[in-house]
Amino acid sequence: MANKRKIAVVTGTRAEYGLLYWLMSEIKDDPELELQIIVTGMHLSPEFGLTYKYIEQDGFRIDAKVEMLMASDTAVGIAKSMGLGLIGFADTFAILSPDVVVLLGDRFETLTVAQAALVHRIPLAHIHGGELSEGALDDSIRHAVTKMSSLHFVAAESYQKRVIQLGENPKAVFNTGSPGLERITRNKLLSREEWEDKTKIEFGNLNFLITYHPETLDINETSKTLKALFAALDHFPESKLIFTKANADEAGRYINFQIDEYVARNKDRAVSVVTLGDLNYLSALQFVDIVIGNSSSGLIEVPYFKKPTINIGNRQSNRLKASSVIDCKGETDAITGAINKALSMEFKVVLESTVSLYTQDSTANKIKTIIKNVDLNDVLKKRFYDLQL
Repeated sequence: MANKRKIAVVTGTRAEYGLLYWLMSEIKDDPELELQIIVTGMHLSPEFGLTYKYIEQDGFRIDAKVEMLMASDTAVGIAKSMGLGLIGFADTFAILSPDVVVLLGDRFETLTVAQAALVHRIPLAHIHGGELSEGALDDSIRHAVTKMSSLHFVAAESYQKRVIQLGENPKAVFNTGSPGLERITRNKLLSREEWEDKTKIEFGNLNFLITYHPETLDINETSKTLKALFAALDHFPESKLIFTKANADEAGRYINFQIDEYVARNKDRAVSVVTLGDLNYLSALQFVDIVIGNSSSGLIEVPYFKKPTINIGNRQSNRLKASSVIDCKGETDAITGAINKALSMEFKVVLESTVSLYTQDSTANKIKTIIKNVDLNDVLKKRFYDLQL
């Protein structure tokens, strides 16, 4: 079919790709659309597992690879990575000439892509806008990308209202739910035996899954919080500890080094992986007893399984949280107390009644259908939508 609408989906991390998988599949299978896949960031880094290979193994064709990640997680290194990315995406968009660019989330790679698309006058479709993460630079990046985007696909009604509050036309803001929940219901998750055989990691009688990312607005707290987290975990010597490593944010490599040091001291019960991969990660959520750290997954996906989340620090401040999420400070006693609470019989009653706050049906299809059918004429000419005060 001639003149197919070209939809470019950009992904820079393992977690982001997992969220985008079903949308990419929907676009790929639509005869009236042409899927373009652009990978960047950690996907192309040997240090972070060359995860672009997972995309290819899933049967997708990658149309462009944009190298941008420098071997430094300092503020200078991240800023230079963004500069390299801007140059790379300027060339890539000139070559691929997509009709719409799809972005998800709030990472520094996302801001770089948005800048390049804006200058190229390519409409942006942004997923997961309107949320808050006040302990991270991501918060400002997310809102900046919102103002550069023409279409908005949010995960909950309160986030829809916030995007409109930012001046976006209500007709361009769609509450479609989180793609992260749909990938749970549409995937066939592994059994415990299949998981252990595939990952070569055995579960124990008590299992903690741990992912801790830098609080990029308060890097100095990272070292203190890590020490407190490790000390708290030492209070539960019977637990099996499965660490998934931090992203390539400022101080991410420092966190990963400290994790490796801790695992080396606790080889009998602790393991660390750069990435479990999407299916392995989701499958593990069925069998672990607690998810610990400060990843958004603890707020979005984990409550679906009615498992407790220990949310440490301020990185996810003021995001919607289910009753299964326990917030605590980055202090040993606070983390220890939160773990004990999560394991208590009283909290098991809370877990039974936990309701996911981000679930909707057919999220990927809804997003694809809107992008497919929206009138792109003059979509870039946005007027600031003023609330009636």
